[in-house]
Amino acid sequence: MSKILVAYYSRTGHTEKMAQLVIEGVKKENVEVDLKKIGDFPVKELLDYDGIIIGSPCYYGAPAAEVKKLFDDSVKFHGKLDGKVGGAFTSSGNLAGGNETTTLDILHMMLVHGMIIQGDPKGSHYGAVAVGKPDERATKECQKLGQRIARLVKK
Repeated sequence: MSKILVAYYSRTGHTEKMAQLVIEGVKKENVEVDLKKIGDFPVKELLDYDGIIIGSPCYYGAPAAEVKKLFDDSVKFHGKLDGKVGGAFTSSGNLAGGNETTTLDILHMMLVHGMIIQGDPKGSHYGAVAVGKPDERATKECQKLGQRIARLVKK
């Protein structure tokens, strides 16, 4: 059976709430899913999943240092994430607070690993985003992200 990891870093709880919403979307597709805080698992565990969805707050238009460290540490497994499905979600403190640049930074790191990334032609094109606490729109986008990644993993 396919298995997805939703991993996140959160200080305020907004990105954590988004992670829980992404999990709801994955579960709609009957795919096994684990939720973990970045820093609470060894980087080698990335190898155990068919799909990896990473969430981070935006700090100066970039992912949190903890997220960057996860990817820096993953270099020792370069080539072993090839073909796995990836996705990203972010939260920021204000509109135009760096959500897209943060999401794209995460996706760029996944692409270097050879991961499969699928954009969304409707809604949040690069991944789910929220400004502050996830509102109704962000809730739907997070659930849709989880569902889209789960469907792609099943393929």
